Order: sequence, then C-alpha cells, then structure tokens
Amino acid sequence: MTQSSLTEVDWSKIPAPKDDGGAAHLTGMTIPPVRLRATDDTSVALSALEGRTVVFAYPRTGEPGKIGLVDDWDMIPGARGCTPQTCAFRDLFAELKAAGAAQVFGLSTQSNDYQTEMASRLHLPFPVLSDEALELTHTLRLPTMSVAGLTLIKRLALIIDDARITHVFYPVFPPDRNAGDVLEWLKHNPRRD
Repeated sequence: MTQSSLTEVDWSKIPAPKDDGGAAHLTGMTIPPVRLRATDDTSVALSALEGRTVVFAYPRTGEPGKIGLVDDWDMIPGARGCTPQTCAFRDLFAELKAAGAAQVFGLSTQSNDYQTEMASRLHLPFPVLSDEALELTHTLRLPTMSVAGLTLIKRLALIIDDARITHVFYPVFPPDRNAGDVLEWLKHNPRRD
C-alpha cells in the first residue's frame, strides 16, 4: 500500500490503541545513562540533561509515495500517525519551550540515517533520537510492538525532570493531538525548583 499523504488522516477510520498497561511502570523511573545518536549529529544521554525534557516516541515515520512496512499498517492500533505526531511537535515547538521544556526530542527505533533525512524533510527544530539498538527501549521496558520482524516503540510521550520520568502520556490517540496535550500539561504543571 502506498501512502499518498502522511499527514492527512481520517482518525475515525483508524483503530485507536488500548491502554495495555505497558507504560504504567514508567512514572518515577530514573533514566539510565544510555547515549543515543541524534539527527543533529550529537550523542545524547537523556540522563545527563538538566531541567525539563519532553520525549515523544513513535513506531516509525513513513516516506511519501513509498510502500508501507506492511499492507495493513493503518489497521494496527497505534501504528498510523507518526508523521502527524512529529509535525505537531514541530508546529508547537516554540510554545513547548515557552511552557518550560528545556529540550524536546523525538524517539524511534529507526536508523539515524533515516531519521536525519526525515528531520530535514519535515524541517524539525529539534533532534530525533535513534534507539536502533533498543538499549533505552529494553532498559526502560518501553512498550513495543513487533511488525515485519522489527521491534517498534508504541506511541507515547515522556516528561522527564532532571533524569526522572514525572509524567507519561500513553496510549496516545489521535497522534496529531499529542503535542497539544503535552503543551497543556506543561502549562498546568510548571517545574518547582
């Protein structure tokens, strides 16, 4: 199945993910000292970042006009919507920063080479982290799905304060509203230093 538009989706025709409890353990966890390659050609250890960090994770972004990973990708609950989610964080980036996010990152298990192309194509003002080796995914026990032999992170967003996860958005649906939900949470939950 080719994907004509990655951003225009009728969410009423896409199955919503259910809360399977896969992220229930994350709030309060300390981020491990794992370094991930970023699309700005740096190596990022989320555990070393000070202040409030927003990390939104997704299964995988697609490429316009390219064949989908599997024919029924859109019918896998929580699979469709990675590009709309990413673009929403791009569009609200300045507001997220103004609301207290010192850093914003995308995260997936896709390769850094692929992510770098995607970040350039979508004009992202923030880096996207590659957990291609699944080190952070396994250490934090992030919720995953297996599609076409690949391990993909289920869509979620983390609020991290000085290396500790203080809030988790999971499941996320529809994906294009995730950035707005994070922004509202940030506005109503300022850091108390």
